[in-house]
Formats: sequence, structure tokens, C-alpha cells
Amino acid sequence: MIRVPDIRQKYKSIRGQVEKRVFNSYLLEYIETPIIDEDKLLILISIMDRLDLPYNKMENYALSTMLVQIALDTHEHILKSSDNEIGRQLTVLAGDYYSGLYYKLLAESKDILMIKALAKGIKEVNEHKILVYQIKTIGIEKLMTSIKQIESSLHVRFAEYFKVDIWNEILANLLFFKRLLAERNQFIQAGNSLLFEALKRNLYPKDDNHLVNLSSDHQNHLLMVCDRYLEQSKQIIEKGIPQLPYLNDYLEKRISFLLNQHQSFAKTFVEEG
Repeated sequence: MIRVPDIRQKYKSIRGQVEKRVFNSYLLEYIETPIIDEDKLLILISIMDRLDLPYNKMENYALSTMLVQIALDTHEHILKSSDNEIGRQLTVLAGDYYSGLYYKLLAESKDILMIKALAKGIKEVNEHKILVYQIKTIGIEKLMTSIKQIESSLHVRFAEYFKVDIWNEILANLLFFKRLLAERNQFIQAGNSLLFEALKRNLYPKDDNHLVNLSSDHQNHLLMVCDRYLEQSKQIIEKGIPQLPYLNDYLEKRISFLLNQHQSFAKTFVEEG
């Protein structure tokens, strides 16, 4: 078993390097502070930690991949943002800036195969974003598949590059589970959600009401659909965890926390309802 202090220190150090590049003081005057997905970073480090990679290479690969992820997240934020055209343009430029940092890092390492692997992941993410954001209906199963691909394609291609494909199903479902959990929380607490808007569009195409104005029956139905996919992914994750090679305590505890969060959140909603 990997010693927790070791993986924690690597995580802390690499996260610091991500922050150093992402939290550009000039950009932050004009755009919202980028969010660094701690779980996605921890997964990258965990995959590499038992592969005997030199630390500088581990840092470079994790940093490059997270910069791509943040660039994609920044561009996606444009679709959710206000109609402020200047703000939108600056957000586009910020995403391009993070992408440029990614290309610079990998170009310096001369790792063409990693560039190709991440480029394939980027292509898949963008293709599925188009499906999710388009107005026409695509069906619930295709919608959920696209959300899963958006969340996990980079990490799946990353794992394939290092020939540890055994991580892929767990990775895809874990990141999918986390996204569903966040969208469910957003829907219940704020009355809006990209996922629930797409669900409404597919389940009730003739209902022009905003999410908050839907009937309670329709709202509960949307929640039931989301919960069904949450439970499916949770079962896959719980079944697959024992099969993951070299799973460190730090990541295992984080996974357990996420899975338990859904249990307590669902219970709270029932009690409040």
C-alpha cells in the first residue's frame, strides 16, 4: 500500500504548480477564478504513482493534462455565462491561454504520443459537448453517455497512454457520478442545471417552463432519472474498486466520500420533501 504522506505530498506539490500557471493575476481581474478539479488531479497522480516515472515527468504529464481540462472547462463556462460580450471574449481568450500552456509544456517534453492521446480526448469532449448543448433531443441514454464522455475522455486517454486501461471503467463512472451529483445539487438548491435542462428537453419537449416552474411531478421525475444513473454508476464503482491496481488510501478515501455524499444527500431531500 502506498504511504499516504507520499501521495499527499506529490498531490500538494503538483497542485501548487497548476495554481501557479492558472491563477494569472491579469486574467483574474476580468474572468472568474478557474476551478481546479482536485479529484481529476488526484486520479492522474494516482495512475502514475506506481509506474516508476521520474517525478519531473509525472509533474509534467499531470500539469499538462490539468491545463487542458481547465481550458475545456473555461470554454464551457462561456455557454453558461451572461450576455456580457466582453466577458465572453475574455473567457475565450483565457481558455486559449491555458491551452497554449499545455501545448508548450508537452512540446518541450517532445512527447508526441501523449500529445496525440490528449488531442483525441479533446476531440471527443468537444464532440459530446455539441450533442449536449444542441437544442434537439437525442434521448436520455445518449445524453448520459455524452455527459460521461465529457467528464472522462481526457482521463481515459491518459490511462490508455500508460497502458493501465483497467482504470477506464471506474474512471468514467466515478467522474460521471461526480458530475451527476453536482448537477443534482445545483438543480435542487438553485433551480438550474445544464443536465436537468437537457433532461427536460428530452423528457418534456413541449413544456416551455423553466426548471423552477415545472410541476412537482415533472421535477421529481427528472430527479428519479438522475438518481437511477447515480445508482448504476455507484454499483459499478463499488464493484470495480477492489480490482484497481495500487489504489492508494488518499484516493480510496476520496472515492468513499463521494459515494457516501449521494446517500446522505438523497436522504436529506426525502426528509425535507
